Amino acid sequence: MKILQVINSLATGGAEKLLLETLPLYRKKGIEMDVLVLNGTDTSFMKQLKALNCCAVYSLGIASVYNPLLIFKIIPYLRKYDIVHVHLFPAQYWVVFAKIISFPKVQLIFTEHSSSNRRLKNILFRFIDKYIYKFYSIIICITQDIQKILKEHTGLYAKKLPIIENGINLSIIRQSIAIEKIKINSSLDSTNKIIIQVASFNEPKDQDTLIRSMVYLPNSIKLLLIGEGALKKKCQDLVATLNLKERVFFLGLRMDVPKLLKTADVVVLSSKYEGLSLSSIEGMASGNPFIASDVPGLSEVVKGAGILFPIGNAKQLAKEISKLLDSPKHYQFVANACQKRAAKYDIHKMVDQHINIYKSMYEA
Repeated sequence: MKILQVINSLATGGAEKLLLETLPLYRKKGIEMDVLVLNGTDTSFMKQLKALNCCAVYSLGIASVYNPLLIFKIIPYLRKYDIVHVHLFPAQYWVVFAKIISFPKVQLIFTEHSSSNRRLKNILFRFIDKYIYKFYSIIICITQDIQKILKEHTGLYAKKLPIIENGINLSIIRQSIAIEKIKINSSLDSTNKIIIQVASFNEPKDQDTLIRSMVYLPNSIKLLLIGEGALKKKCQDLVATLNLKERVFFLGLRMDVPKLLKTADVVVLSSKYEGLSLSSIEGMASGNPFIASDVPGLSEVVKGAGILFPIGNAKQLAKEISKLLDSPKHYQFVANACQKRAAKYDIHKMVDQHINIYKSMYEA
């Protein structure tokens, strides 16, 4: 059984990170699996994957992933594998079109990583999307919300839309050791309380709300923002406007996120929407209280363990942070509940569930 994973690129994102972390685990379990990226730019994730030497990594160049000519470049790869597992748009479309015009025997599987498919709001795309989904033997939904949306959109039965929740490597988080605060930034010291958010700077992640919440918190509380993206400059400008330059630190892309999570006192994710966020699970596994906006994809994971606040409400977010930091008992109760909840999302369990699906498809 030969399996090919297809994804737009290995830029820094949840789906990309999940692929990076699971590929070595599949190999250890005897599954022959390779990767095809539409854009092979040499990102930090790409370098890490190649260094692992656990699979072949194929690239279709470094041009735009939205170029339909990629369809023809994909065709030869479909003939070499038994199963092709696709992630994200537009790879989702290009692989199906490549199969339609080349008639390979390969079976297709797709993971829907997001609960917010904006194509469903466009009449033309909604029709095309419904057509595309039907070419996949299995569509893995990472949350119940996503399964519900796809059942309504595609008319497919639940059997074709299994729920497999994302997982993280819990041992990496648990074994990580905190970094001294002064080593992160010379203006930090042991008296400072640290809030952290790990997320790309794009519109859904809404760092703006978290930044604005800092206005309502004491000066001794500092914020670390991890990630890169198109809206980073806008967030930096907001920090300057609010006179928060001495309290908000932009650390860019980091490969030591588990250590930074251990260093922090509270982990926040202020997203407008999510699929099943790996950052949220990692945050809860870190041993710190986790606060998230009350939106689909986050509320499912966090409710009953961490703390939820109304989307976009900076003042309420600040209140929740203050309540945690002002009450050691409340702080420890939430932190313990978060760790217990995170234990449900073990990456090894997720990998085993995927393997069972691959085998059932191959043997059918």
